[in-house]
Amino acid sequence: MIREITKRDFDAFWPSFKSIIQSMETYAFDPNMDLEKAYYVWCEEPLNTFVFEVDEKIFGSYYIKPNGNGPGSHVCNCGYMVPEFARGRGIARELCIHSQEVAVQLGFKSMQFNSVASSNVVALRLWRKLGFEVIGTAPNAFRHPRLGYIDSHIMYKQLVK
Repeated sequence: MIREITKRDFDAFWPSFKSIIQSMETYAFDPNMDLEKAYYVWCEEPLNTFVFEVDEKIFGSYYIKPNGNGPGSHVCNCGYMVPEFARGRGIARELCIHSQEVAVQLGFKSMQFNSVASSNVVALRLWRKLGFEVIGTAPNAFRHPRLGYIDSHIMYKQLVK
Protein backbone atom coordinates (compact mmCIF):
# COMPACT_ATOMS: atom_id res chain seq x y z
CA MET A 1 0.00 0.00 0.00
CA ILE A 2 1.27 3.47 -0.88
CA ARG A 3 0.41 6.22 1.59
CA GLU A 4 1.75 9.49 2.96
CA ILE A 5 4.78 9.16 5.19
CA THR A 6 4.80 9.86 8.92
CA LYS A 7 7.76 10.72 11.16
CA ARG A 8 7.51 7.21 12.61
CA ASP A 9 7.71 5.74 9.09
CA PHE A 10 10.82 7.74 8.32
CA ASP A 11 12.44 6.68 11.58
CA ALA A 12 11.80 3.05 10.57
CA PHE A 13 13.07 3.75 7.03
CA TRP A 14 16.18 5.59 8.26
CA PRO A 15 18.53 2.54 8.28
CA SER A 16 17.67 1.88 4.60
CA PHE A 17 17.96 5.57 3.70
CA LYS A 18 21.32 5.80 5.46
CA SER A 19 22.62 2.66 3.73
CA ILE A 20 21.60 4.01 0.31
CA ILE A 21 23.26 7.41 0.77
CA GLN A 22 26.37 5.91 2.34
CA SER A 23 26.85 3.60 -0.65
CA MET A 24 27.20 6.77 -2.82
CA GLU A 25 26.09 4.77 -5.87
CA THR A 26 22.79 6.47 -6.73
CA TYR A 27 22.23 9.64 -4.69
CA ALA A 28 24.38 12.76 -4.52
CA PHE A 29 23.46 13.26 -0.87
CA ASP A 30 26.03 13.81 1.86
CA PRO A 31 26.84 10.27 3.03
CA ASN A 32 27.32 11.61 6.56
CA MET A 33 23.86 13.19 6.71
CA ASP A 34 22.19 12.64 10.07
CA LEU A 35 18.59 11.57 10.71
CA GLU A 36 17.35 15.11 11.32
CA LYS A 37 18.81 16.52 8.10
CA ALA A 38 17.64 13.47 6.12
CA TYR A 39 14.10 13.90 7.42
CA TYR A 40 14.17 17.55 6.37
CA VAL A 41 15.50 16.78 2.87
CA TRP A 42 13.19 13.80 2.23
CA CYS A 43 10.02 14.75 4.10
CA GLU A 44 9.83 18.46 4.92
CA GLU A 45 11.41 20.20 1.93
CA PRO A 46 9.29 18.39 -0.72
CA LEU A 47 5.56 18.99 -1.28
CA ASN A 48 4.81 15.44 -0.22
CA THR A 49 6.47 12.15 0.58
CA PHE A 50 5.01 8.66 0.38
CA VAL A 51 5.93 5.17 1.54
CA PHE A 52 5.23 1.73 0.13
CA GLU A 53 4.24 -0.38 3.11
CA VAL A 54 3.76 -4.14 3.35
CA ASP A 55 2.77 -5.71 6.67
CA GLU A 56 3.88 -2.58 8.55
CA LYS A 57 7.34 -2.68 6.94
CA ILE A 58 8.59 0.10 4.64
CA PHE A 59 9.56 -1.32 1.23
CA GLY A 60 10.21 2.04 -0.44
CA SER A 61 9.61 5.76 -0.43
CA TYR A 62 9.46 8.75 -2.75
CA TYR A 63 9.12 12.50 -2.57
CA ILE A 64 7.59 14.96 -5.02
CA LYS A 65 8.40 18.64 -5.34
CA PRO A 66 8.61 21.37 -7.97
CA ASN A 67 11.78 21.10 -10.03
CA GLY A 68 11.98 24.89 -10.28
CA ASN A 69 10.21 28.09 -9.38
CA GLY A 70 8.15 30.65 -11.27
CA PRO A 71 7.90 29.78 -14.95
CA GLY A 72 9.41 26.34 -14.29
CA SER A 73 7.11 25.37 -11.44
CA HIS A 74 4.90 23.19 -13.67
CA VAL A 75 7.70 20.59 -13.84
CA CYS A 76 8.06 18.32 -10.83
CA ASN A 77 10.96 16.29 -9.52
CA CYS A 78 10.80 13.03 -7.61
CA GLY A 79 13.31 10.89 -5.79
CA TYR A 80 12.77 7.20 -5.08
CA MET A 81 14.43 4.81 -2.65
CA VAL A 82 13.90 1.07 -2.39
CA PRO A 83 15.93 -0.82 0.21
CA GLU A 84 18.06 -3.69 -1.00
CA PHE A 85 15.82 -6.32 0.64
CA ALA A 86 12.81 -5.07 -1.38
CA ARG A 87 14.43 -4.74 -4.82
CA GLY A 88 13.29 -6.81 -7.78
CA ARG A 89 9.64 -6.84 -6.64
CA GLY A 90 8.31 -3.97 -8.78
CA ILE A 91 8.24 -1.49 -5.90
CA ALA A 92 10.08 1.29 -7.79
CA ARG A 93 7.69 0.82 -10.71
CA GLU A 94 4.66 1.17 -8.42
CA LEU A 95 6.16 4.22 -6.72
CA CYS A 96 6.89 5.91 -10.06
CA ILE A 97 3.42 5.21 -11.45
CA HIS A 98 1.88 6.55 -8.23
CA SER A 99 4.09 9.65 -8.36
CA GLN A 100 2.96 10.43 -11.90
CA GLU A 101 -0.69 10.22 -10.83
CA VAL A 102 -0.01 12.46 -7.83
CA ALA A 103 1.92 14.90 -10.04
CA VAL A 104 -1.04 15.33 -12.38
CA GLN A 105 -3.40 15.76 -9.40
CA LEU A 106 -1.09 18.48 -8.07
CA GLY A 107 -1.18 20.28 -11.44
CA PHE A 108 2.27 19.40 -12.75
CA LYS A 109 2.61 19.04 -16.52
CA SER A 110 5.85 17.04 -16.61
CA MET A 111 8.41 15.26 -14.47
CA GLN A 112 12.20 15.57 -14.57
CA PHE A 113 14.94 13.57 -12.89
CA ASN A 114 17.99 15.81 -12.61
CA SER A 115 20.66 13.22 -11.92
CA VAL A 116 20.45 9.55 -12.78
CA ALA A 117 23.88 7.96 -12.49
CA SER A 118 24.84 6.22 -15.73
CA SER A 119 25.81 3.15 -13.70
CA ASN A 120 22.26 2.81 -12.37
CA VAL A 121 21.19 0.66 -15.31
CA VAL A 122 18.21 -0.88 -13.51
CA ALA A 123 16.68 2.55 -12.86
CA LEU A 124 17.53 3.80 -16.36
CA ARG A 125 15.80 0.76 -17.89
CA LEU A 126 12.73 1.20 -15.69
CA TRP A 127 12.40 4.93 -16.28
CA ARG A 128 12.64 4.36 -20.04
CA LYS A 129 9.95 1.65 -19.87
CA LEU A 130 7.75 4.16 -18.05
CA GLY A 131 8.17 6.73 -20.82
CA PHE A 132 11.06 8.88 -19.61
CA GLU A 133 13.75 10.00 -22.05
CA VAL A 134 17.34 11.03 -21.48
CA ILE A 135 17.32 14.68 -22.55
CA GLY A 136 20.84 15.49 -21.48
CA THR A 137 24.00 14.05 -20.04
CA ALA A 138 26.46 15.77 -17.75
CA PRO A 139 29.86 14.14 -18.36
CA ASN A 140 31.69 12.96 -15.25
CA ALA A 141 29.12 14.65 -12.99
CA PHE A 142 28.79 11.78 -10.52
CA ARG A 143 31.69 10.50 -8.43
CA HIS A 144 31.00 6.80 -7.98
CA PRO A 145 32.97 5.09 -5.16
CA ARG A 146 34.15 2.18 -7.37
CA LEU A 147 33.85 3.47 -10.95
CA GLY A 148 35.22 6.96 -10.41
CA TYR A 149 33.75 9.87 -12.36
CA ILE A 150 30.77 8.75 -14.43
CA ASP A 151 28.06 10.50 -16.43
CA SER A 152 24.82 11.72 -14.93
CA HIS A 153 21.64 11.75 -17.04
CA ILE A 154 18.74 14.18 -16.98
CA MET A 155 15.49 12.35 -17.71
CA TYR A 156 12.13 13.87 -18.62
CA LYS A 157 8.55 12.87 -19.26
CA GLN A 158 5.62 15.03 -20.29
CA LEU A 159 2.61 14.04 -18.19
CA VAL A 160 -0.07 16.36 -19.58
CA LYS A 161 -0.22 17.71 -23.11
